[in-house]
Amino acid sequence: MATSSNPQRRWQAACPNCGGPVEFASAASASAVCSYCRSTLLREGDALRKIGLSAELFEDYSPLQLGAAGRYAGAAFTVVGRLQLGYPEGSWNEWHVLFDDNGRSGWLSEDNGAFVLAFDAPLQGEAAPAAAALSVGSQQVLDGQPWQVASKVEASLLAAEGELPRPPALNRSFWVADLRNSQGEVATLDYSRPEAPQWSVGRSVQLADLALTGLRQDSSKHLASRALPCPSCGAALEPRLESSKSIVCGQCQAVVDISQGAGADLAHYAQETGMQPQIRLGTTGQLALAGGTPLPWQVVGYLERCDIPESGEDEQSFWREYLLFNQLEGFAFLVDTEEGWSLVRPLTGAPKPANAGAVEWQGKVFRKRWSYTAKVTHVLGEFYWRVQREERAQVADYEWSGGGRSELLSREQTGNELTWSHGRKLDAAEVQRAFGLAPEMQAALKRDVGALSDNSGTLLRNIVIGLFIIALLFALFRGCSSDDCQAYKDSYGESSAEYQQCKRSSSGSGVRIGSGGGSYGGYSSGGGGHK
Repeated sequence: MATSSNPQRRWQAACPNCGGPVEFASAASASAVCSYCRSTLLREGDALRKIGLSAELFEDYSPLQLGAAGRYAGAAFTVVGRLQLGYPEGSWNEWHVLFDDNGRSGWLSEDNGAFVLAFDAPLQGEAAPAAAALSVGSQQVLDGQPWQVASKVEASLLAAEGELPRPPALNRSFWVADLRNSQGEVATLDYSRPEAPQWSVGRSVQLADLALTGLRQDSSKHLASRALPCPSCGAALEPRLESSKSIVCGQCQAVVDISQGAGADLAHYAQETGMQPQIRLGTTGQLALAGGTPLPWQVVGYLERCDIPESGEDEQSFWREYLLFNQLEGFAFLVDTEEGWSLVRPLTGAPKPANAGAVEWQGKVFRKRWSYTAKVTHVLGEFYWRVQREERAQVADYEWSGGGRSELLSREQTGNELTWSHGRKLDAAEVQRAFGLAPEMQAALKRDVGALSDNSGTLLRNIVIGLFIIALLFALFRGCSSDDCQAYKDSYGESSAEYQQCKRSSSGSGVRIGSGGGSYGGYSSGGGGHK
């Protein structure tokens, strides 16, 4: 028999499978997962009916948990349920939150290493487009607004817990599409019920601003206990961030997928040794995002990337990206290219198209500068996405200038996901000061041609800088070259002693020092949207 001390809010019944108590915080909720036997239950009047069995949740070390409470726009809410969803490139959480004001509910979900709070809403006077009609990067007018399709993935329910507003999709896959607009919003079309796709719209939020209580009190202990043996060499892997999905072994530099938790068979791949970062992992520096105030950012990851020339006559560019983390702001990228430094972070929204291939964001028109294919050649540290071997992305870089200032936009598409990033340029002196690097490093931070033609320096200093740049570009080039010893192979043949010696010593010829733009920094993770 169902009982309720408050018929408008609380409702309780016994699980029909095990007899354990199942409580609903909202009378409007349609489904729940029994915390005792994991039966998925459908509410039918004053009774519960078992419709399936939820798998065990895998340990993802999220700071959130059922029962956590917070405030948004002045209204109090409680976390009452969770969906764990997976797709070929990763997984993500959707936390069901219930507000005290009339039982309104929403979804707190992951978005590019940050969080979005979204609310279900009916499409006004129109039907949702068929999933087959959506393609990444295309424009859609929905709910009276233009949207850009940011991702489209085939997902499936991995596990669920707690109270849910509708029955979860069991034992089948379905399409999930994320769309973004120029107002900084992200929307989701969930096709788990193809006859009635669910539309929700949200904005980026910071967990610190939600005044959350009831989080995992032993979060640091959970994180410390996350230490894992490297599947390649056995050395200890010790993630420092709760959101990390990939980590690089400090001993053998294997890239390890830790997105499935400690109990999983850890997928990994080996990589060649790259350059040492100029800014060491773990270093903290004070930097300001575009239009913001300086904040402490810690270096938690490092990537080496290059572009893929369209022909043998094109020059090749190499650059490095540092993944930065701030507890309140989330993640950003510090990017070191041949044109200088920039600081960018992923957007929740997306700019809208403008004339002549330009795009508009926050009232500013950004002109396209470069379009190219980028490849990751080496990584170190931790990442909030699952790093894939030689990740490739289609990149377009844009720039706006005005009033003596300039801002940057970067569009990156990897597979079925698209991400926009926004930021500003920095000079080498600001980077050196921000991270407290030795003054003599400032010259080395300037790795463009201008550093060699600076008449204020000494000849010896310029020679040292030149050698550093050559060594840097050679190391970066090695990861992008199809065969560093191609010249020996062409001249003497594949079986020649000259070619074989070159292969053994890893010395080659034909290095091209590019003068292209390099990425302003997005990321090629396949981890956009709510994933």
